[in-house]
Amino acid sequence: MTEGATAGHKSDVVLTMDSSDVSSEIDSGAEGALHVVPQFREIYDQHFEFVYRGARRLGVHPRSLDDAAQDVFLVVHRKLANFEGRSSIKTWLYGITRRVAKDYRRRALRKEKGLVSADGPIGSQLTSTQNSPDENAARKQAAATLEAILENLDESRREVFVLAEMEQMTAPEIAEALSLNLNTTYSRLRTARAEFEKAVARHLAALEGSR
Repeated sequence: MTEGATAGHKSDVVLTMDSSDVSSEIDSGAEGALHVVPQFREIYDQHFEFVYRGARRLGVHPRSLDDAAQDVFLVVHRKLANFEGRSSIKTWLYGITRRVAKDYRRRALRKEKGLVSADGPIGSQLTSTQNSPDENAARKQAAATLEAILENLDESRREVFVLAEMEQMTAPEIAEALSLNLNTTYSRLRTARAEFEKAVARHLAALEGSR
């Protein structure tokens, strides 16, 4: 397994597993409703980047992102046959990713490692050898600013904001993924958006003032 794989270059950490035993099939739900259990490979191909980004934004250290993604898909491989289709695959995956990320954060805290820096969860993904040094520096600065703004949001509102604005999940999906009341989800999202806009305005005003 190679460290530092990005969401744009999928790691092969879980593709070595035999997924033939987790194939599409028709199952009966609690009330006899039929649903299709998707293939593991299909879920991996379609949602690897979502899981990787989710782990990153939930505070998993960049060096541990490959391992965290592997752990998420190991859980998916083990539990896929029991997936009942009561939620979307994306919602189900986020719930698994959230639990895995929480474990990784606990391990990192025990080892007293820093989790966020300008070279960390977002900034390290935005540089490219195809860009000029000035462009890379600007991208990393923008990433650091974004992370700083998000870090200052209340954790409960930040999570809702990231899922809505960056992952394009709907409010009902977010409510289910986070086990929230739908009205609470809407309320947190409105507050988070307002706080984010104010923070961006303050940042832009500070930049103008420094010129």
